Amino acid sequence: MWLRYLRINLFYSLIQPFSAHMRRRRMDRFVRCMSLRDGLRVLDLGGQPEIWAHVPHALHVTLLNLPGVHHDVAPSTHTFEHLDGDACDARQFGDNSFDIVFSNSVIEHVGPQDKQAAFAAEAQRLGKAYWVQTPAIWFPIEAHSGLPFWWFYPRALRARLLRRWDKTLPEWSQYIRETRVVARDDLAQLFPDAHIYVERVLGIPKSYVAWSRDQTSG
Repeated sequence: MWLRYLRINLFYSLIQPFSAHMRRRRMDRFVRCMSLRDGLRVLDLGGQPEIWAHVPHALHVTLLNLPGVHHDVAPSTHTFEHLDGDACDARQFGDNSFDIVFSNSVIEHVGPQDKQAAFAAEAQRLGKAYWVQTPAIWFPIEAHSGLPFWWFYPRALRARLLRRWDKTLPEWSQYIRETRVVARDDLAQLFPDAHIYVERVLGIPKSYVAWSRDQTSG
């Protein structure tokens, strides 16, 4: 069984240092753009605690995930609260319940366009400010499959590969099948009041971030 996952595990092992570097760089920019300070209340939609290790300010972070998501908790300067819920319909929270709504590589996993629109609407409703990141289609190595230019394969070829993976790697195949990348223009439409930051590597778009800061926070 482990041989089936050898390529996937090798890909994630090799890319881990690069991914860690990109996360640190992205979170440094997040700190600057959001003018972070101690004590802010952050709602992390679909996130995990690890990424917050790159933020030096002591925050109150609520992690909202679907039921069954595992959380690894390590000592931290932040205060974490783990809640089950649906980021596309977080009606348990009122408008502007948080200082910042944060999301890293989640919106492409929530479902079709109507779900993505619901996710975007909740992110804007729940926070006085928001930061929503998603991978760019143009980066040579696709972040989920580990294959070069995956989204530019003919649809028939992608379908054939997915059918093959259904037999050998069903959970991973389902994960890839349900991923729907968000183009820059689509992200701008989902977040009409946002700045769109293009994260680049060697001039190539790596990801997009829709962000807006609470102007009353100073």
